[in-house]
Amino acid sequence: MPSAAPTASLFLKEATALLGADRVFAQEEDSAAYSDQMAFEPQAHAPSGAIAPQSVEEVQALLRLANRTGTPLWPISRGKNLGYGGSAPVQAGAVILDLSRMTRILEIDIDRGYCVVEPGVSFYDLYDVLQSRHGHKLWMSAPGNAWGSVAGNALERGKGPQPYGDHGAQICGLEVVLPDGSLIRTGTGAMAGSRTWNLTHDTYGPAWDQMFCQSNFGVVTKLGLWLMPAPEATMTLDLQLPEAEDLKRGVDMLYPLRLRGLIDHDPAWVSYVGIASYVGPRSTWFEGEGLLPDDKGREIRQKLGIGWWNCQLNFYGHEKVIAAKCEAVIDAIAQHFPKRPVASVWRQGDPFMQSKAGIPGTRDMAMIDWYGGRGGHMGFSPILPADGAAALAQFERTRARFIEAGLDYYGAFSVGARAVVNINEILYSRDDERMASAVPQLMHHLIADAAAQGYCEYRTHIDYMDEVAGTLNFNEGAMGRLNGLLKDALDPRGILAPGKQGIWPARYRS
Repeated sequence: MPSAAPTASLFLKEATALLGADRVFAQEEDSAAYSDQMAFEPQAHAPSGAIAPQSVEEVQALLRLANRTGTPLWPISRGKNLGYGGSAPVQAGAVILDLSRMTRILEIDIDRGYCVVEPGVSFYDLYDVLQSRHGHKLWMSAPGNAWGSVAGNALERGKGPQPYGDHGAQICGLEVVLPDGSLIRTGTGAMAGSRTWNLTHDTYGPAWDQMFCQSNFGVVTKLGLWLMPAPEATMTLDLQLPEAEDLKRGVDMLYPLRLRGLIDHDPAWVSYVGIASYVGPRSTWFEGEGLLPDDKGREIRQKLGIGWWNCQLNFYGHEKVIAAKCEAVIDAIAQHFPKRPVASVWRQGDPFMQSKAGIPGTRDMAMIDWYGGRGGHMGFSPILPADGAAALAQFERTRARFIEAGLDYYGAFSVGARAVVNINEILYSRDDERMASAVPQLMHHLIADAAAQGYCEYRTHIDYMDEVAGTLNFNEGAMGRLNGLLKDALDPRGILAPGKQGIWPARYRS
């Protein structure tokens, strides 16, 4: 793909006059800092520099400047999307539009259960305000690694294990700067003085919130997000299944209960390597070369008291209500376990860290040290039907590819009412030459294998955005053509995040 670097120097010079030198980063070390920190070849997506606006007016001015100079920009909220490219652009030489200094929490409505945040607001920021100012009357959902942006994660359709864990679905009302620098508000926010902007998905005419998720059609500067009213109590079931093939019954026992509303979040069956990686690197368990031996796997499971697959079910609400739901779930699944599962209970007033609320943390990042050296990970997350046989077949295909690549398998199956998200964490060391060739080939195989089954990833690393977009081939790629039409109409100069999700402007499509 062509580099965006030729126009960047003029843009950065004029941006310095606009923002000041302290918010323009154009040195070689700046480019390195914004590159993919887990890449085998960071220069493949190295930016020309970065700029850091602090207001919507500055964002507008910078987009107008980018149009005038023809300079591609790559917006990031906080740049913590590790496993998918971090803060790096698809196109080498683009300038990073770093929104991490836009950190205002503009509104929290306790009675109606929502917040309005700027893109630089982190999960920690929102959690602290909900705790210190509002006494946890509203609970947020948080992903496993929660040092990133609340808005950025929602716009990438991030997930959490709480009832409001489909973060993209909780978006309600956006303020967006379009590529030409003009400003819009979606939903009922399109009315000046709207009193219902963040209260409803119903709107007059087309609803545009989701158009700005995983797209390059605009820069989101404010995001409304629904939050969960604090429950009176929670109840928790910790479940383990002993063998790899038990995944089939694990999925089949849960999705009907999710469909009927007895479970109100998407529980995940997590493989034991994932849990072991939180405890310590692979050398904690095994010092040898090659794949982790089966006997070491059994030893890990025995020492940690876990199964091959591990799942936590949580129930939120009034204690009498969730006790009845929990008991109904136990009745439905007890046949699958040697002992009848027993729930633990948290009540308001108990230590909050035990509540199963969305409490931000970075524990999951320990997995990048699995192989030692300069560790890294890459996510592969196809969606498949909520069906145990389909999940087991997907697991067996994927694990075979991991074995072929010489990598330990770490996967999870998040069980929804109608679909399952198969989250695979490809762990590697960037200091290992064998992995440097095996990991990219593994990703190619996984994308092709999933597509052959009619499964598509729901998000992917910047290296594979074109490849995944290419699997959307109904009617000879009709969706790609529609995305191109929208891109060219909104961004005729092609300056905003070229190549994101495989959407290229006309100036680069040829």
